[in-house]
Amino acid sequence: MARDAPSVDAYGDGGFRLSGQRHEGSVLILQDVAQAWSVTRLSEITPQSLAPVLDLGPREVEFVLMGMGSVNALPPRAVRDALAAAGIGLEFMDTPTAARLYNLLTSEGRRLAAALIAI
Repeated sequence: MARDAPSVDAYGDGGFRLSGQRHEGSVLILQDVAQAWSVTRLSEITPQSLAPVLDLGPREVEFVLMGMGSVNALPPRAVRDALAAAGIGLEFMDTPTAARLYNLLTSEGRRLAAALIAI
């Protein structure tokens, strides 16, 4: 069943176009709502930066789809450990791939959060 998640229409130039609206900077999409995410690079991803996701827990979020920027990179150990301890899965890849996969997965009605670093 499809949800009312925003679609990622475009990315680049330091932001995203989500369902036709421009969002500057990185975004965190949680429970079908996009919000600004202060993270601009890998070193800024912390359990605290993902607190809204961790607070919801696995009943609301199956996994986090993390767009790591222009290239794929392993999220910090503290982030991986915090998500594992909360029972929330993690998939990470470069932001362009994550944006395309996000659209596909939300069209299937998956309960995921997207944490996308702007490029």
